[in-house]
Amino acid sequence: MKPLIIAAFFIVTMIQISCSQKQDKQSASQPKKITDQGVNIAYTDNGKGDTTLLFVHGWCINKSYWANQVNYFDKKYRVVTIDLPGFGQSGKNRKIWNTEVYGRDVDSVMSQLNLKNVILIGHSMAGDIVLEAAVNAPEKVIGLVGVDNFKDVNDAVPTKKDTAEYEQAINQLKHNFKQTASQYFNQSLFYKTTADSIKKRILADVAKADTTIATACMQMSDFSETKKLIASKKKLCMINSDVTLTNSAWLRANKIPYQVKFIHAVGHFPMVEKPEEFNKALEEIIKGLK
Repeated sequence: MKPLIIAAFFIVTMIQISCSQKQDKQSASQPKKITDQGVNIAYTDNGKGDTTLLFVHGWCINKSYWANQVNYFDKKYRVVTIDLPGFGQSGKNRKIWNTEVYGRDVDSVMSQLNLKNVILIGHSMAGDIVLEAAVNAPEKVIGLVGVDNFKDVNDAVPTKKDTAEYEQAINQLKHNFKQTASQYFNQSLFYKTTADSIKKRILADVAKADTTIATACMQMSDFSETKKLIASKKKLCMINSDVTLTNSAWLRANKIPYQVKFIHAVGHFPMVEKPEEFNKALEEIIKGLK
């Protein structure tokens, strides 16, 4: 081969390698798009490890509420947070907003990111969501952690009075969402120790919520937690505020393994109200699950 041809061949080869390396860097820097049934799911993916912590937020908030946990745990584990569809930066292009559909969203995240040895952590309404996901994908999930939820697990059928009060609350949300939701948070979900800055942040996110979607989410309970906990074959771990009672009678009666760690004197948002204490409690749970 002549020298000029060899030189030309060498230059072309180096250009091809350089282009390939640039494409690899671009694809690595651009997060993979995750969708479920055409709905985009916004997420963060940090850290590495043989265990994945997948955090799912509660009603009307978003993945940013797990920032303290991401910073603490991504040194040892792969840490994923998501915005549930209808909230945060995720899509809203669907009409059904129930536990089953949200559980499928979580399953889609686990599958499309190829997550393994997953510990699902769900705050508030997301407790039922991560439970649904664990039932759907038992081979991927090694643990369940509820955050200020599963406080009175039972299969009791709602009374007429319960149903009437529930329907009244939903009707109030439909007609005056912002005032009703704000009152609910101030009276039931914040505690006297909850910082004003945290209250302001949460109420601002509540005010920005899509009222139709948020109201629909409040109607998604199917009263089958005990059956699903049995079906999941997973130990239920909880990190709950000690301000309100956690009744574990049904868990014991149905021989469902469980563990509760309490965060003292906080409202419904222990992960932002006392993040250091919360992280230590979660770290102990993770060690036990592994």
